[in-house]
Amino acid sequence: MKRLLRVKEYALITCNQDYQAKYACLPLEAFSELENFIRAGVWEDNDEDILQFLKLGYRKGIGPVISVNNYVGLIQLKSGYQIEILPKISFGGEEDRDGTRTKRIFIGMLKGMLDIPGKLSWDASLQIERMPLCEIFISLYLQKVDALLRCGLKSAYLRQEDNLHYFKGKLLVSEHLRQNIVHKERFYTTYEEYHINRPENQILKATLLKLQKISDSAQNLKKIRQQLMALEQVEASVHYQKDFAKIVIDRSTQAYKGLMRWSYVFLLDKSFTGFSGEVTAKALLFPMERVFEAYMAKEIRRKFSQAGWEVSIQDTGYYLFDTPQKFALRPDLVIEGKDGRTIIMDTKWKRLNATRRNYGIAQGDMYQMYAYAKKYRANEVWLLYPLEDELKETEPISYQSDDGVRVSVYFVDVAHIQESLEELLKFVG
Repeated sequence: MKRLLRVKEYALITCNQDYQAKYACLPLEAFSELENFIRAGVWEDNDEDILQFLKLGYRKGIGPVISVNNYVGLIQLKSGYQIEILPKISFGGEEDRDGTRTKRIFIGMLKGMLDIPGKLSWDASLQIERMPLCEIFISLYLQKVDALLRCGLKSAYLRQEDNLHYFKGKLLVSEHLRQNIVHKERFYTTYEEYHINRPENQILKATLLKLQKISDSAQNLKKIRQQLMALEQVEASVHYQKDFAKIVIDRSTQAYKGLMRWSYVFLLDKSFTGFSGEVTAKALLFPMERVFEAYMAKEIRRKFSQAGWEVSIQDTGYYLFDTPQKFALRPDLVIEGKDGRTIIMDTKWKRLNATRRNYGIAQGDMYQMYAYAKKYRANEVWLLYPLEDELKETEPISYQSDDGVRVSVYFVDVAHIQESLEELLKFVG
């Protein structure tokens, strides 16, 4: 069985076995490997540093430590150790020591970010909260493949060359003379054939073959074998980068968009964050800010649409300056009612604290909300933060300027999302 360490955001990891009751603890070999992974890691977009979410430090009396911040997911070390990083979620003072409840909520949140279709069709006997994250990610991918297969694989006209016993397409004269000087009954031709053996499907098959080697789950392996049968006529991609370069996502191939992103992660050992490390480790990491943003957008749109509101996600209708148009404004949610009211909502995955000045709300966030209110002529603006245990009895906080701009702060109970959004809907109404 693979060795596993499960931690939550803001946790400390040490290799000092004397402190394993207080902190997450790795054997010295695995800890050193994780240190090397952090030092060697680079970001492909060059605008962030791995040390922003995995920080190397030192504690007196303990020794070297690694703190985990803002990113969640899975790190697979070469030694076989898996490090699962889960979000820090408030359960109203209730314990979640083994992280099973957190993991179930986290997977639900990922659905919003990664565009997982429909409901998760988990077998109740699987107890997904106890499955390793790696197997859960594989299961999510396989469900997306199932959805694609139900809709049907896309075909394309593909150029073929072959030495046929009948004439078809266009004769390749030089090759025909070279191969058929003694075979007068044959024709070496080029022709187009409508076939499913296109780059997207070749990438798909290559990914399934790789996952077949990675997975230890009987359920996942069974599903992979079934899907490979559906791709029997497709050749698996060998030159991944070359085939990815051929793929164009347009209206006809929209169903492949999410799958190709997952395939890129699995085949090239990349991460959804744009992170890549050395071959000593693999990372499948997600910025919690984006996970929370996508999750809230999906849930709020569903809840508010049912109540008759029109919800736009990531609206791009305005700029901070109009002459020339510069600095696009992109609120997470623009909500419009039949009565003409416009409400802006923005989500922030930040830990607020009642003892800090202004609860720890950044001034920049408030400046941003003020700009939204002015440009969109919004009746009100809401900032949504995750609920902390110490804030569970706190009512929404409102700030109002003398020119009529009101910004309200609401604490979302992620562990009870439907009840929390129902309450938010009442406040807005």
